[in-house]
Amino acid sequence: MNTRLVNLLASFIRGTSEYALARLEFSLRFGGLAAPPVLDRLPDASEATLRDRWDAIEGQLETVVAYVKQAESSFGKEERADPAFRWLRRTVRELDQYARALRWVLTVGGRDPAP
Repeated sequence: MNTRLVNLLASFIRGTSEYALARLEFSLRFGGLAAPPVLDRLPDASEATLRDRWDAIEGQLETVVAYVKQAESSFGKEERADPAFRWLRRTVRELDQYARALRWVLTVGGRDPAP
């Protein structure tokens, strides 16, 4: 497996762990709002896991990104400046960047996990 792909997967996996914590903190801070969507965590950085689960993870991430964009547009200045929201937004942006890089490596490398 491509070393670059393994490193990106490892970074994405770390990011999903960070997202879980940011999601929890956001939910505690903004208890009146629906919690951010769940994002499954890849169990390892293997090609088999990537092939089996990547499409579902990408779909979940799209839902998460949409949630954060909607929250950001509905929040006032004070809520957008809240550390819990800023952490959630930053984590989601990083995950989205990793996902785009993963898709690029898969596409350019000819290793698209789609069946």
